[in-house]
Amino acid sequence: MMYGTYLKAAVVVGLSLLTSCGTQSSEPAKKTDTAAAKPAAEEPISGKTAFWEMYKSAHAWASDITPLALESKEIPGIKNAGGKAAMWSATFGSPGKHEARAFSYAVAAHPPDIYKGITVGNSRPWSGPVPAALPFETSDFATDSDAAYQTALTRASAWAGKDPGQVVSFTLGNAARFPGPVWYVLWGDKKSGHAVYVSAKSGTVVK
Repeated sequence: MMYGTYLKAAVVVGLSLLTSCGTQSSEPAKKTDTAAAKPAAEEPISGKTAFWEMYKSAHAWASDITPLALESKEIPGIKNAGGKAAMWSATFGSPGKHEARAFSYAVAAHPPDIYKGITVGNSRPWSGPVPAALPFETSDFATDSDAAYQTALTRASAWAGKDPGQVVSFTLGNAARFPGPVWYVLWGDKKSGHAVYVSAKSGTVVK
């Protein structure tokens, strides 16, 4: 099934708007000490594994953090596969600070832009939830990215089979149109690709 205008109403649109508005703070992005970061192997990891590493750093920034989004990224030379990625980015909001901040976790460095371990991005103004981009509870994050991939693949196998080398990306977020946070699993790009929504709470496909 092809997605066109349907994607415009997707939760990922609202998530991107959350952190694209306003000006960056003067505080530079910083890299944290990664000596204790786990896992250290230069292999792709699941979204939940990376999420909890970033959550600890985010909680040090603000004790009232609320998760807003989790997205898979790529590192040249390391292949993302099976719902796992070499790099993940998470966005958290702080109601008290009225700010949102992005964190990233990478399993390997790729100079000059990617550092191994956790990198803390600049904070941005955040006025709170909007219908297209709602916070979600960590307790509702029960289904990991690799499990979401397997579920989504049951609906996208025919499309994915036409091009086995197609890049698969993952975005976890919440919106008013859904009963809870969902994984947005996308084969290809938003213009001509194929997407499946999987509930992060129940692990089932969301129509």
